[in-house]
Amino acid sequence: MKNKTILVTGAGGYIGSIATYLLLKEGYSVVAIDNFSEGYEDPLKLLQHTFGKEKLTFYKRNILDSLDIIFEKHTFDCVLHYAALCKVNESVEKPEKYFTNNICGTQNLLQTMFIHKVDKIVFSSTCAVYASAEYMPIDDKHPLGPESPYGESKLIMEQMMRWYGKLNKLNYVILRYFNVCGASDDGLIGDSKKPSVLLLQNAVRGALEIEPFYLTCATVDTPDSTPIRDYINVVDLNEAHLLAIDYLLKGGRNEIINLGTGSGNSVLEMVNAVQSITGKTFDMKRAEPRKGEATKMIADTSKAKKVLGWKPKRSIEDSVNSLVKWYTDYPNGWNK
Repeated sequence: MKNKTILVTGAGGYIGSIATYLLLKEGYSVVAIDNFSEGYEDPLKLLQHTFGKEKLTFYKRNILDSLDIIFEKHTFDCVLHYAALCKVNESVEKPEKYFTNNICGTQNLLQTMFIHKVDKIVFSSTCAVYASAEYMPIDDKHPLGPESPYGESKLIMEQMMRWYGKLNKLNYVILRYFNVCGASDDGLIGDSKKPSVLLLQNAVRGALEIEPFYLTCATVDTPDSTPIRDYINVVDLNEAHLLAIDYLLKGGRNEIINLGTGSGNSVLEMVNAVQSITGKTFDMKRAEPRKGEATKMIADTSKAKKVLGWKPKRSIEDSVNSLVKWYTDYPNGWNK
């Protein structure tokens, strides 16, 4: 995609940095924004060194602050919006933090886009916008009803985009993720949060004896009493974003699409899979359960295949192996 420039917000985070990597490999130019409160400069510096400063420019900037100077310096074909606080448990304890950052930051971004006549956005949303599952798998028509301030903030962000879309001010693809796992296939870029909020990451860290593994899930009504989730590889996830960009650039209509694998595994099944794949056993200590988590969530991915021509390619084993590569080289993640 020569001569196409994508703005990536939250580009120093786990998912955003891998998205930036894939965009650069596909030939896009990228302008990256992150305030580095949760993300890291290191992956962007590495990618800038690899692909060149002419292909990747990054700014330390909070999306709550003025973005005009960035939009004045660059012409964007599309925005990939990852920047958001995303810890469900923290959002229950500090809802005001999530509503301010996620909602007000998004409005600032959208307003800046309108002023500078950028009308295409791919938005990183979440299955946390849905109510407790009334049927499985969950499609985009399933009743909404967030069970955490995090999910509520994402739903409000979606509603803002839908209204701007109805008023012919915005073309969007909203992608609702289920549970993300893995690192880049080569293990070059991965999740640096310590501790991660993501199960597979923490289980691999336990298997590699980087830190103890704790079960932080509540006891729920499933066969093994642990929550069931749909675990999607982070590269598969981001490849859907690239397809969504292409879809919008070709004049595609506004869409809301779920991203997952279409199958579910319980927390204990995933932990056992990590132990089997790595050949390492580790203790599973119980910690205080996280708040605001649903019992079971599995995605209906048929719309992603129909609209974007996307389907997941990578297995749980692929995700575990990529994480083993990442944590072997970066046991403590990127440095602040």
